[in-house]
Amino acid sequence: MHSNRVIVGLSGGVDSSVAALILKKKGYEVIGIYLKNNSNNSFCDWEEESISALMVSQQLGIPFYIFDITNYYKQIIFDYTINEYLGGKTPNPDVLCNNKIKFNMFLNKSVILKADYIATGHYVRKKTTYIAGKTIYKLFTALDNKKDQSYFLCNLNQNQIKKSLFPLGKLNKEKVRKIAESAKLINAKRKDSQGICFLGKINLATNLSTVLNKRINKKLGQIIILNPKLKIYKTRDKILAGLSTIEKSTIEKLEILSQKIKYRPKSGQIIGYHKGVYYFTKGQRKGIKIGGLSKPIFVIDKDLTKNILYVGLGNNHPGLFNSVIFIKKENINWISKTYNNLLDKKNPFQVKAKIRSRQMFQLASLYNIKQGIYIYFHSPQRALTEGQYIVLYFRNELIGSCLYS
Repeated sequence: MHSNRVIVGLSGGVDSSVAALILKKKGYEVIGIYLKNNSNNSFCDWEEESISALMVSQQLGIPFYIFDITNYYKQIIFDYTINEYLGGKTPNPDVLCNNKIKFNMFLNKSVILKADYIATGHYVRKKTTYIAGKTIYKLFTALDNKKDQSYFLCNLNQNQIKKSLFPLGKLNKEKVRKIAESAKLINAKRKDSQGICFLGKINLATNLSTVLNKRINKKLGQIIILNPKLKIYKTRDKILAGLSTIEKSTIEKLEILSQKIKYRPKSGQIIGYHKGVYYFTKGQRKGIKIGGLSKPIFVIDKDLTKNILYVGLGNNHPGLFNSVIFIKKENINWISKTYNNLLDKKNPFQVKAKIRSRQMFQLASLYNIKQGIYIYFHSPQRALTEGQYIVLYFRNELIGSCLYS
């Protein structure tokens, strides 16, 4: 049995509630915390969630606090997200939120409340190892692959992991529901929440458009459909074919392959018009509003300066795929500094990677140079987009993340 004090971030959902229940049964002194975020009060449903969290706390017989983070959230997450879209990127606010808001805020509150640990309802496993006399805290994927949330914790640091507990890492969702039902928790059958809080529960794209509409002057621009047989695609494929062997020219090839293709109006033909490139992201199909073609069209790139949207015909257009990207050193976060030592300047380091949370693991090789790393995906990746995180794994261990800029 433990007598350690732990604060549990309660969202009002079943996962965090069961996390609190498990820790209490293990003998921890549990305190519930709800982070109130009313950044956009027409969307956010914080009242219902906080009442649910309060009622669970009462059922468990634990203290409960609400902390208002609205202003802090607006500065750190909301403004960042909007500015990224205005810069033509597609950000992942959930990753930033965990690092900068949730875990940062929980740790601050743990000091005030004299707690030894913080805990959340994330599906991820934590392990402690000792390397050269030093304690290293590691994160591994959850045993329930369908619910694994390690992707969203890719920016955490050693101190945040050291102080964190993840009671659900070895459970599946069905088991969590059963635990909640057995304890007769009031939210045992509540649906899982979707999306980021400031955009609420309604459609993400609709909400973003609403917010962006207030910031952007609508301006008609050309939609240009790209020729799938552009010379640059053939050149790229030829260089890729020669990457199978390690040689002196490998880095030069990677540098060429990582360069973003600069499309021009003469790379295709005009097929219509849009109301602003900021509303679109790479790989997007919906919202282009052009029909009558033999296949669906997808967004391939956008020129913010000229307000041009470049699209391609069909799901397999070569412009949709990338195999190599470069990540600057300052955009790499290693869960532990020991992972950085695995990188060898002479030989690539084999990892598994994800560019989206629900994606299957993708085999990749990391090539280390002074300025950063080249990531070579063994299979071309669809719609790699600036602003995304490429999350790195070694076997089932989360080792770091790269912000693609």
